[in-house]
Amino acid sequence: MAKQKKKQGKSIGWFFIPVVICAIAAITYIWYTQFRIQRAKFVRYPAFGIDLPENYEIHGIDISHHQGFIDWPSVKEMQVKNIKIGFSFIKATEGLGNVDRQFKRNWLKAAKAKVPRGAYHFFIATKSGKIQAKNFIKTVDLLPGDLPPVLDIEQLYGAKPEKMRKEVREWLTIVEEHYGVKPIIYTYVNFYSKFLAGEFDNYPLWAAHYLEKDKPRIKRPWLFWQHSEVGRVNGIVSKVDFNVFNGDSTDFKSLLIE
Repeated sequence: MAKQKKKQGKSIGWFFIPVVICAIAAITYIWYTQFRIQRAKFVRYPAFGIDLPENYEIHGIDISHHQGFIDWPSVKEMQVKNIKIGFSFIKATEGLGNVDRQFKRNWLKAAKAKVPRGAYHFFIATKSGKIQAKNFIKTVDLLPGDLPPVLDIEQLYGAKPEKMRKEVREWLTIVEEHYGVKPIIYTYVNFYSKFLAGEFDNYPLWAAHYLEKDKPRIKRPWLFWQHSEVGRVNGIVSKVDFNVFNGDSTDFKSLLIE
């Protein structure tokens, strides 16, 4: 009987070890999460850290999990001269089934801080446009006041251009039918000119082109311009992409989902 009790004691001890480990891990995670949030909350910059293009009324950023935990009230409140953050595009999904691990938090917190928000999907050219569209639709619930959905297409990943265009067109068609608004295409100027020009000119363009002073060097009309990837914003510890909107406040308001 004594041996049996001893064995039972050992069994109970072994049972509690993983429980204790899980508890320690949970406490550590909570502490680390709160530490990162507080670190973001208290980070402050004297300016945006870059030269901003002149003659644009509305400036904004785009972010993903790479920016870590963001203190959105600090983003909203930052102002340098007459410039504030007027919008943010937030990464939602990638490929067939991936969801950005910070999307849910960023999506909710941006709205709470009253930063106009938009969601984008990072497109994998070798994968089905239909399934990628479903991934985005399943993840993103667009509400009145949000920006239109965005397709981020940057690379071929070995796909033939005609195959890539077919899948891109399928994504755009499905997403437009679901939300009732024409999606925006984000890409680099060179990629657009080489692989998309003439095929998707009826879609709004968000053009990425760095080291340009006044505007991106592209012939077709554009709606947004990503002009830098090394800006600084209060409440964001790491560097962040900066953009401008090609229009005034009335134009911007008319772009938002009703």
